[in-house]
Amino acid sequence: MSKKRANGEGSIRRKPNGRWEGRYTVGVDTATGKAIQRSVSGKTQAECKEKLKRAIQDNRGLAINHTGEYTVAEWCRLWFETYSKPNIRASTAYNYNNMIENHIIPAIGTVKLRQLTSLQIQRMYNNTKTQGRVKRFEKTTDLSLSNSYVRGLHMMLHNCLQQAVKERLIPYNPCDNCRIPKKEKAEMKIIPPEKVGAYLKEAEQYGVLPIFYLELTSGLRRGELLALLWEDLDVDSRIITINKQVTRQDGELMVSEPKTSNSIRKVAVPQQTVDLLIAEHECHPDSPYMFMSPRTGGMWSPDAIGRIHKKLLAAAGIDTGVRFHDLRHTFATLAMQSGVDAKTLASMLGHYSAGFTLDTYTHVTHQMQQGAADKIGGFMEGVAVNMPEPEPPEPTPNAPGSTMESGCKVIPFAQAM
Repeated sequence: MSKKRANGEGSIRRKPNGRWEGRYTVGVDTATGKAIQRSVSGKTQAECKEKLKRAIQDNRGLAINHTGEYTVAEWCRLWFETYSKPNIRASTAYNYNNMIENHIIPAIGTVKLRQLTSLQIQRMYNNTKTQGRVKRFEKTTDLSLSNSYVRGLHMMLHNCLQQAVKERLIPYNPCDNCRIPKKEKAEMKIIPPEKVGAYLKEAEQYGVLPIFYLELTSGLRRGELLALLWEDLDVDSRIITINKQVTRQDGELMVSEPKTSNSIRKVAVPQQTVDLLIAEHECHPDSPYMFMSPRTGGMWSPDAIGRIHKKLLAAAGIDTGVRFHDLRHTFATLAMQSGVDAKTLASMLGHYSAGFTLDTYTHVTHQMQQGAADKIGGFMEGVAVNMPEPEPPEPTPNAPGSTMESGCKVIPFAQAM
């Protein structure tokens, strides 16, 4: 029987990708008797050793505390490792861990869970909103975070404390009494239809036309687009299967499941797109990737494609504030304006409902409604012009309400229109 590693001990190994990983034991789950381990990573052995040393010194204990006297830090870490992390995507777990370690614990981590108040949480939200950004560069001056980030922090902490309520560690959830920032409705930008041709021409000159042409004819999310394999395309039916995405975490590209279950889908693309993809594959027939990075031989980095996108915008004379994600909006807008119904578009975009799609593209539906109103108006005008003028009734002298008595003039319906 192997000896369990004691608290505070650690080990370092080199991973196949060249990075170094340090693992250490932070405690023992008294309910199962199993050791609780965590890990750090670094580009070099020295960097990994330093991170491992700091992590051990932080004494990040996760042992089950049967007295129920958890601090906020202890409970958040325990909840994350036990209830949350096993059930969420790797990218979401990365974000949750960042929120816990960089925002919650520094602000309220030492507070006893039973003594945590709504006021303390509210102050944390307020401070996070105004100065919560981690200053990674000396030139960074704006430390504020978006409303959506604070709302995400609230959602995660609420779930964490709600579990504590279920475990009867606290009588109620103090997050319930907090006020969070309003949901931001960012102005949607798209590439103007008349500029799409210029944008694609620049992409062709840059040697990346197939990537951007597929994006503008399918509306895929960037991570979904770059994670595509050649086998995901059915050439005969012109169908692409979306079942994965690529993201960057700790400097490494990670392939994981798509954003939601609705994101796993099949998308039909035009024949022109298929022809471009076939030509792209012939340039690197031995690569499994739909789009192979000429620099690494692997899949493209989302950051690299984002930088190329900015260059294409500038070269085509388009507002460089248009994000890569706005190409997805451009596709959806052009699709709706071309008559694609909301339900079909929702399935192509991976939205959970047609209602969500319509709400997202309200600006398009307003234009479509105005166009429909103009068409109806034109139809009614044509109907009114072609209608025969009604014969005016024979007036009765001195009859109440008659035109002779009131002096009113009968106007034909067609003239009224």
